[in-house]
This record gives sequence, C-alpha cells and structure tokens, in this order.
Amino acid sequence: MKNKIFALAVLFLTTTGIQAQIDRSTPPEAGPAPEINLEKPETFTLDNGLKVLVVENHKLPRVAMILTMDNPPHSEGENAGVSSLTASMLGEGTKDIPKEKYNEEVDYLGATLGFNSRGASANTLSKYFPRVLELMAEGALNPDLNQKQFEIEKERTLESMIVDEKNVASNARRVSSALTYGKNHPYGEFPTKESVEELTLEDVQQYYENYFVPQNAYLVVIGDVEPSEAKKLIEKNFSSWEKNELPAIDLPEVKNLNQTEVNFVDFQNAVQSEIQVTNTIQLKKGDPDYFPVLIANKILGGGGEARLFLNLREDKGYTYGAYSSTRDDKYIGRFVASASVRNAVTDSAVVAFLDELHRIRNEKVSSEELENAKAKYTGDFVLALERPTTIAEYALNIETDELSEDFYQTYLKKINAVTAEDIQRVAQKYYLADNARIIVVGKGSEVAENLEKLTYNGKDIPVKYFDKYANAIEKPNYNQKVDPSVTVSTVFNDYIQAIGGKDAVEDVESVYMIAQAEMQGQKMDLETKVTSTGKSSTVVSMAGNVIQKQVFNGVTGFVAAQGQKLPFTEEQVIAAKAEAHPFPELIVENATLQGIEDVEGEKAYAVKMDENTTNYYSKDSGLKVMQVKIMKQGPQTMTIPIIYSDYQEVEGVKFPFGISQSMGPMTLDFQVSDVILNKEVTDADFE
Repeated sequence: MKNKIFALAVLFLTTTGIQAQIDRSTPPEAGPAPEINLEKPETFTLDNGLKVLVVENHKLPRVAMILTMDNPPHSEGENAGVSSLTASMLGEGTKDIPKEKYNEEVDYLGATLGFNSRGASANTLSKYFPRVLELMAEGALNPDLNQKQFEIEKERTLESMIVDEKNVASNARRVSSALTYGKNHPYGEFPTKESVEELTLEDVQQYYENYFVPQNAYLVVIGDVEPSEAKKLIEKNFSSWEKNELPAIDLPEVKNLNQTEVNFVDFQNAVQSEIQVTNTIQLKKGDPDYFPVLIANKILGGGGEARLFLNLREDKGYTYGAYSSTRDDKYIGRFVASASVRNAVTDSAVVAFLDELHRIRNEKVSSEELENAKAKYTGDFVLALERPTTIAEYALNIETDELSEDFYQTYLKKINAVTAEDIQRVAQKYYLADNARIIVVGKGSEVAENLEKLTYNGKDIPVKYFDKYANAIEKPNYNQKVDPSVTVSTVFNDYIQAIGGKDAVEDVESVYMIAQAEMQGQKMDLETKVTSTGKSSTVVSMAGNVIQKQVFNGVTGFVAAQGQKLPFTEEQVIAAKAEAHPFPELIVENATLQGIEDVEGEKAYAVKMDENTTNYYSKDSGLKVMQVKIMKQGPQTMTIPIIYSDYQEVEGVKFPFGISQSMGPMTLDFQVSDVILNKEVTDADFE
C-alpha cells in the first residue's frame, strides 16, 4: 500500500568556508616525530596463569579494565554460533546476584560493563573501581548460565539472523569470509539457523568451561589507581579462577587463488552490488613490513583522501565510499578493498579496483601522497593516545604479539622512515592483483552478464557462482520468460483481487497508517495519510518530536526537517502525483512489464511504474512484495528497496503490516500498528 515509506529523505546542508591562500606547489618539510611516552605497566602473574598489567594514569578520576583470553582461533563445527550465544548470556546476572539487581547496580555506579566470548571490559570512576572490578569478575567467572536466559538469547539470535537474511551487506560479509578462509576455518565458518536451533544450554556451559580459562588470559587495568591496591583487589577477585586445558586445535591451511576470479552470489532484492576484492596475507605487528603496509593502506583505501575513494566516488560517482583494510593477524591476516556500487556500474567498479591495485604495485607513490599519509597517520596516532583504553590496548599488544618494549615509543619514527620504495614493495607482496578473489553479491539479472565479459590486461576473468551459504552452484537462470498472456493489466488485476477485489478497493477514499521501527535503539514513529483524490503526507517522529514531514496537496508539496522547509521540485511533484493514491495501480499509466525475478524466495513479476520506481508482485499470491525506488542526491544515486509482508485484512481490504526499508547499510523494519480507512483524514493534513 504505502509507496511513500521511501520518503525518509536526507537533507544535505552544506557550508562553505574561505581558505587562506597557501603555496601548495612545494610540500612542507616533515618535522621530527613527536616523542611518545607510554607509562610502563606494573606486571604480575597469578598462580592460575592470569597475567596482569597495571598502568597508572592520574589525569582523570577514571579506571578502564580489559580482560581478554589470547586463545588460538578454534572451529565450532556443528555447534556454530555457540560462542556468540555464550557471549550474549555473560553479564546477565551471576549465580549470586540476580540479573535485575546486577544491571541496576552497574547503572547506579555509572559504569559501563561488557562481556564477550573471549573476555570482558569495564570503565568506571576511580572511587567505584573496587566494586566494578568485583562485578566484572563475578560476571566473568561466576555467570548464571540458566535455561530461561538461554531461551531468551537463543530466540534473539534467531530473530537477528532472520533480519540479516534480508541484508545484502551482511550476506556479503558472511560469504566473503567463508570463501576467503574456507568454511572449515574458524575465520570462515558461520552459524546457520539450523545450527543455532540445535544448540542446548549444555553446549553453552561446555563451551564456557572449555574456553573461558585463565592460562592465556590477560587483565589490563589503566587509570587513577595505585598498583599495590589494584594487585590486592585482583588477587582477591581472580585467584579462584581455575585452570582448564584447552581442547586441541588444528587450523586448516588457507590458500589464495592461482588467478583472479569473480565469485558471484545472486541476491535478487539487491539494489546495489557489494564488492570485495580480497586475499589472505601473512603479516604480524612485529614484522618489518608492518609499518610500510600501514602507510600503503592509508594511501590506497584508508579514508576520504585515499585513491579508492577519490577514484570510485569523487571521479566516477559509482559509490558513496570505497575503502581498504590490510589486517595483521598472528595466524592469518587479510587484505580487503570494498564498496557498495550501483548495479549498472558493477563491472566497471571491479575494473576500477583492479586499476588501483595494479597502479600502487607498478608505480611509486608521489612524495606528496606519502607525506600526507604519514601526517594523517601521525595525527590519528597522537589523538588516540588521549584515550586511556588505547594505552591499555597497546600494553596488551606488546604482551600478546610479543613486541619489543619500545614498539610504540618508536612507532612514529618507523612510520616516518617509510619510503616510496617500501610502499611499492609491500604492495606487490600483499596486494595480489593477479590472484585476487573478487566477491560480488548482487542482482544477477542485472549484473551477471557484464561480469562474464570482464577482461583485464588481455585476460578473461572467470566467474564462479555460489549460493548465500558459500556453496558452489551452477549459473542460475536469470532470463525467466513471462507467459505471453501475462500483461501489466493482468498483474494489476490479480493484485487488486488479492487484496480484496475492485469494489472493496474503490470504496477506500483515504488511508491513515501508523507504524513503528527501531533505529539505533530508539523508537521511530511513522504516520502516513493518503487519499484517492491525490493528496498525501508522511510524518516521522522520535520521542514525540517530529524530525521530518513531507506533504503533497495534489498540486504542490514540501519537505520539512531540521528547521528547514523545502518546496518540491518539478520532478518531486511528478513523482508525488503518480503515488498519491492508496492504490497507485488504479491510476498509473505507461507501466511496463519487465519480467520475472526472485524476491524473498518467490517468483515475482517486475513492473516498472515510472522511470524511478519498480514494483514486484508475487506470481503465486498476486500480492505486492517489494518496491524499488531510485532517488538522486546531487551526483549520487541511491536505490531504496522496500519489502512488504504480513498482509492483514482491514475492513475487507488487505494491507502489509510488515514494511522493511533499506537505505545503504541501514535497514528499518516497520511494524504497522494500525490502518484506518475513510476516517481521521482531513484537508488540514495536507496544508
């Protein structure tokens, strides 16, 4: 019903400033690297193997704590998902302190306390440090792993997985890791609905007993503390932690490809293609190549000033952002360059990625790029030192990565020593442009054909097909033929019949819909009103405050947000006229049938309503299951899919009570609470 859900428009407010006239023809000479002074931690080890590092820092009356277990990565096998389920149960009370009382006390103390399957962290005012340390130890070492909480967390996990199934970016990340490392490697395996459903409380308890052990554990305490006092408190709270032998671990070998290839996953509701160009690497923090790699990545894809961003966004306008990361790891690291791009430019974006990889491998970077990257990295590094948790992480890294004690004191000197020759050398070693795995998750009917035509440096790039669980498959059939008897009229007629019939639908003069969604933990309210006479309004609010309003009175309209009121453009008026009706199928002209596509696991007729809107109608039920809207913001194009589900009857007419809208990486799942027909809508709503 609601084609106007997409109208959560983004208003871009830009400001301009006057820049001083500076001679940029000659880059400034680099000054000496700032002197880095990191307090040396007091260290001691408990009898159970827990190693403790205490760093005094009396600048602020706060204390930060990090508990981590530096265990080797391990496979969960048929119990995939048990680690995340275990993590979700930690911190939900202890055997001695009920969940509600535990959480209330943490809140009362103004502390933050978090747990994961490999440890815990806390942050508190120094006067509450003794109690918060005790609460962290209680939550970590004496958790209440009970059946009731297990069922709650298991249900939450399954619900989250259902949401992620619709998210193209989430699927792309899962498939990318699985194909890069292999599904039998700890870094490549992933939970499934089936594996999570089979998990029991006993599995969680056994996992906790096996892997939550002290012999590879470290506790870092930094802040306004006295080491002697901290030692007494830590011995009191953590000495009872008992050792337990870790299960034997055998990591499978990981290999890169012999030649570059595309691994394609079809996702029919994808309105953008998720691209990752990736290969595994062997790189540790203590390696001589570590610092050149940091600067190489900063130049290639480390931000808005980097080559990938400037090429794919600023120059070509393919995406909102393109980035890379080159991750070190004690066991197996990884290089990834990625972006979300429009379907129409997917193959061109792949070529652009390869161009930049070959360029940084084959040509020395300019002195200006090199110095700018060093300056940016130096600034970020110095700024990060203002955070006590950064110091804690550095102290921990020295221990877990077996680094020299002066590793971070000499960090910036090593950054400044990186040369253009170093950049080219490590790029050739770690950015495997001729052996890259190019993972593309997107709409096969729109992008697969062009991907299969890809060549680079005179060589064809093979395309291999996988499902969303990283299983190899044959190429799907993207050219599903439509029966000649099916037309736009028959599709629309089937839809109208499916929702209640023409008589019932034509009796609807107005629709008032109320829906809710969550965004970043806050409730978002949505109210839309639309009439059969061509008027519409959409109001979005949070905590009772209107954050956006869009109104169309049949002739003109406006968008109001953040104190700004902007009139509709001519294009917006045209779009509003086409959509300002409870059932646009009754009034649309010149719609065209595009074919049959898969939407949420079912066949659907794709009908192009206008230049920027395509609706999808289930072949079996006739119901509208998706709309895809193309919106332009300046030079950028944004494609917004809306999934319709949970149709319910209201006064003889069916409306979708589930509406899921994706905007880039963000998905809003609206749940309709009320649909009111022919009431509570007046002309005043459209003024």
